[in-house]
Formats: sequence, C-alpha cells, structure tokens
Amino acid sequence: MFKKRSIWRLPIIFLLVSLTLLVLTACVPGDGSATPARPADFLWGIWHGWIAPISLIIGIFNRNIHIYENINNGWWYDLGYYMAIISGFGGLSLGRRSRRSREEKGDGYGA
Repeated sequence: MFKKRSIWRLPIIFLLVSLTLLVLTACVPGDGSATPARPADFLWGIWHGWIAPISLIIGIFNRNIHIYENINNGWWYDLGYYMAIISGFGGLSLGRRSRRSREEKGDGYGA
C-alpha cells in the first residue's frame, strides 16, 4: 500500500540544493573577481542579472556584495545585465498576461 522510500533521497536532495546555492553564489557582484585589468563584460552582466535576487539577499548579510558590479566594461555589461533582468522578470508577467487573455477569448487551453 505504501511505497518504501529510499533512505538516500533526503540527503541527495539536500546535497543538490546546497551545491546549486553554492554555484549561484560563487560569482556574485562585488566578490573581487572583477579587477580594473579584467572588468566584468557582457556575459558577466547576464549572469549578474540572473542572480540579482540572490545577490540582494546575500547583500543584506555581507556589505561587500552588491547586485551590480561596479568594475565593468560599460555599455556591454549594462546591456547584458538589463537583458537578464527584463527576461527574468518581465518575461514571466508577459507570459501570464497572454495566457490569461487567450483563456478569456476561449482560445486557450483551459475550459
């Protein structure tokens, strides 16, 4: 009647979540990885835009961590950063809006 759960399931989930958080927080803005000789570029801008909410939470506890890298190459970093922010947050709301409008018109997947 009840399925027997593996004793390794919970430790494996904990390990995967811990590793994911470690990878996401390994390259936050302000961690010292960007230098004037090697400023953050377009790809770093995309990465920092994606992890901005995590950086914000970490920044509450560590004053050296920011959501934006001050040592960057300028316009290209900004473009990558804002592309990631807009696609991560704006894209979700646009998807919800279009789905809702399709359902109201009767063209959606809902009944």
